[in-house]
Amino acid sequence: MSKRLSGMSDIDPLAVPLPHGTEVSTRVDRALGERVVPQGAVGRVVGSGDGFFDVNVVGVGVVRYLREELVPRKVGQVRYAKRREDAWAALRPCTVVDAVVGSRTWGLSDEGSDEDRRGVFVLPMPWTAGLVEPPSDLVSEDGSHTYWEFGKAVRQALRADPNTLEMIFAAAEQAESVKDPMGAWLVEAREAFVSVEIHGSFGRYAISQLSRLVHDARLAEHRTLVLAWLREDPSLSLDAAAARLAVETGIIAPTPEDARLRARDYLKQLYRSLADQGALPSREWAALAVLAREGRIPELAVPRELRPKNAYNLIRLIDLSIRWLRTGVAELRVRDELRPVLLDIKKGRTPLAEVIALAEAMTPELEAARRESTLPRHADVGRADAVLRRVREEAARRWIEGAPGPFGKGAPPPPEARWDEE
Repeated sequence: MSKRLSGMSDIDPLAVPLPHGTEVSTRVDRALGERVVPQGAVGRVVGSGDGFFDVNVVGVGVVRYLREELVPRKVGQVRYAKRREDAWAALRPCTVVDAVVGSRTWGLSDEGSDEDRRGVFVLPMPWTAGLVEPPSDLVSEDGSHTYWEFGKAVRQALRADPNTLEMIFAAAEQAESVKDPMGAWLVEAREAFVSVEIHGSFGRYAISQLSRLVHDARLAEHRTLVLAWLREDPSLSLDAAAARLAVETGIIAPTPEDARLRARDYLKQLYRSLADQGALPSREWAALAVLAREGRIPELAVPRELRPKNAYNLIRLIDLSIRWLRTGVAELRVRDELRPVLLDIKKGRTPLAEVIALAEAMTPELEAARRESTLPRHADVGRADAVLRRVREEAARRWIEGAPGPFGKGAPPPPEARWDEE
């Protein structure tokens, strides 16, 4: 028997929310043409609507289920989902900044673009005084709205986190996004968080992520080739497949033997990744061969990191960091001349190789912008600390004085501290 603090026992797994990304098990058989997806299949929630959930089932693809046909796969996920739902309901009124971010702010939205929001909430004083650790994030069920606890947002901004800085500076352009004077204090102090460190957190980070895309694209290409080879010849050995892969994909290495070794490493990453996704019973080459021999080649989604939406955002970050370092001004809206380029990348009309080449061409400009920037070397931690203390004191004052609103008389009660026993 174990004990867990915060009161999460007696939770009905059929009643808890299923946020996007939740691993679930199915409770019913589902017929897909001549194929049946059996009860107990494992997948991950990738979409939802009025009364239904789209689940990416391992080895099958996306299948639609009703809520009562799904349960979270693990007890921990049940607890997390319930805690997340309760925190959202209780603390959403405590939001002090609520800004529109993403493509609508960058000038890259279209009729199909979602409205993404990020912001900041302040904890009422009773939530900070007890044993139960308060939440540091509020996230909507579909993931489109995210709010950080004030102290967490300040710490992220001091590290020049791109998402946090975008939220703060977007709020400065959207008067309606500031919901309380405490939020206004954060927005007014926005320049305190700006420093040359955006070179690393924006520009160099984006370049490193684009470099990873080359590796991930290669793995995706290898996956397609190798699964086809094994479908034709399930007896193909790992070494034989590596030798063939080295030749057919032109792996660059000092010697042919090095190329074969690199190909072997790629193949190991392939079947280990498939096992981690639940498509293979074990992290072994033999398991992949069995899968091919039985004709059960899984339909796997394009890796998230290879989606055009990710690549175009990384190019945007590099350009934003260059302009910010040079001018000292946060111009979140993309340049007119870059807009069609980014939209082509977003819509998948630009090959990955050209995206990488564009990033490489921008790198010297990024480094020059860093050298010539007049931004301070580090964020103003003293001013940030003063803002955080001012907000903490204001929240405490409203509670003690019983002021109207969610920080005083209308404050939501904090979670009860009690033991859960399993």
